[in-house]
Amino acid sequence: MNPRVLITGAAGFISGHLVDRFKSSGWEAVGLTRTQSKHELWHDLANPLPIQEEFDVVIHAAARSNPWGSKKQYLADNVTATQNVIDYCHRNGSPKLIYLSSSSVYYLDDHQLNMNEETPLPEKFVNQYAATKRAGELLIEQYQGQWSILRPRAVFGPGDTVLLPRILQAARKGKLPLLTCPDGPVIGDLIYISNLVDCIEKVATDTSVSGTINLTNDEPVPIHEFLFDVFDQLEIERPRKKVSTTTAMRVAGGLELFHRIFLPRIEPAITKFGVHVFRYSKTFDVTKMKQLLGPPKVNLKEAKRLTVDWFRQSLSESP
Repeated sequence: MNPRVLITGAAGFISGHLVDRFKSSGWEAVGLTRTQSKHELWHDLANPLPIQEEFDVVIHAAARSNPWGSKKQYLADNVTATQNVIDYCHRNGSPKLIYLSSSSVYYLDDHQLNMNEETPLPEKFVNQYAATKRAGELLIEQYQGQWSILRPRAVFGPGDTVLLPRILQAARKGKLPLLTCPDGPVIGDLIYISNLVDCIEKVATDTSVSGTINLTNDEPVPIHEFLFDVFDQLEIERPRKKVSTTTAMRVAGGLELFHRIFLPRIEPAITKFGVHVFRYSKTFDVTKMKQLLGPPKVNLKEAKRLTVDWFRQSLSESP
């Protein structure tokens, strides 16, 4: 019999790629989503999982990754949901459990370079997303079966619905300010979607791999330079209005307060976390990833080309 894998959040960007990869690799891959779709199972993970099926591996990738939402929503989607997945695994053979966390659990309001798995985590997290992803990690660490926690940094590629689309939309509307950074260009790591899927597949198939692992393309780049090249190739005008970090944070804070009071369901055009991403360098030492999972197969130059081609095609097909 082929090995079986359950993948939560299967309607999302990363999970959709995972379902396709595992199926093409000969697994019986079952996708779970809370809205009816092409996937086999529909369930809201804020409630206990009622199914009684055993899998060899469970990949918990469902999460509220949107940078805007209430504390209650983040707790339900990122903490309660994780506990419900763990409870399900305990009732159904304790399969290997892979938890897709986030590099944001490390973030401080400062530059952070060459972080590794031993880097201390902050006492106060940058936002509710990071706080609840860490809370989910703590639950996973108590799981009685084999587990792995994966912390990817800035996932992008064809099918992206979270990272680049927000930036491209803001740039097209002329609402993407150019932050002034007096201490030099902001450097950051990213990871291409197929490289991330390679890593997850390796973790799923190799029983010797466990614990917490940071995941990147291992090619830190100047973030503005990377984005400007994407803008140029897609014929999007580069942002020209320069704004200081202090001003941007003040505006973002005011917008967040206004939206919390009057428009809680609508994400502000600018958030404090969005400013944070463009202001502070974040790079990672992924020695552990390369030792256990191998180096990335697709380099950043090729990854950017493939991503731009996909966005260009998507734009040509849109009405």
